[in-house]
Amino acid sequence: MRNFLAGIFLTLVLVAVGGVVFIYSGLFDIAASNPHSAVVGWVLETARNRSIEVQAAGISVPQGLDDPAKVLIGTEHFAAHCAVCHGAPGVPKGDIARGLNPQPLDLTHSASHYSPSELFWIVKHGIRMTGMPSWGDHSDEELWATVSFLKKLPGMTEQDYAKLIAASRAQGGHHHDGHEPEPGTAVAEPPGAPAHDKTPGHHH
Repeated sequence: MRNFLAGIFLTLVLVAVGGVVFIYSGLFDIAASNPHSAVVGWVLETARNRSIEVQAAGISVPQGLDDPAKVLIGTEHFAAHCAVCHGAPGVPKGDIARGLNPQPLDLTHSASHYSPSELFWIVKHGIRMTGMPSWGDHSDEELWATVSFLKKLPGMTEQDYAKLIAASRAQGGHHHDGHEPEPGTAVAEPPGAPAHDKTPGHHH
């Protein structure tokens, strides 16, 4: 038994030393232009999904996620902050998204892969090493509204999205967290969506 335990300990030491040598060798390719190997991709994806599941386990879902008013708030947040990387109905991903590794997911079916609690956790905390930022400086109300929008996204047509954008504009926009889009940030609207009124004195 003692020899067996010593063998295990020696193996672990060799693995640790080998790992350190590999890291310092610089042989691991971190270029965003090259995809992960199948093994690395599986490890990262599995770790990500399990972490999200565990971290979001204690989050309670508020009532009224299907409230149309919440969907409109979520539409504005998604269009201003999310569609540039993830795309939207009738809106392709931006240039930055095409250069990211891993590629930002198409969120059309995100609601079928993640629970509302998990979606909220992802939006609020972001995911390391993916380009997905944390929106924790935005109010929980706005982030839950974004989850409301994501729940409506499956099956949403370009016309449906355009109508939501128009309805959000008609209500003057919702920035419950006090954040306006960064200067120069374009809201990702589908082709044919009503033009944003940019006349002086008109604020959203």
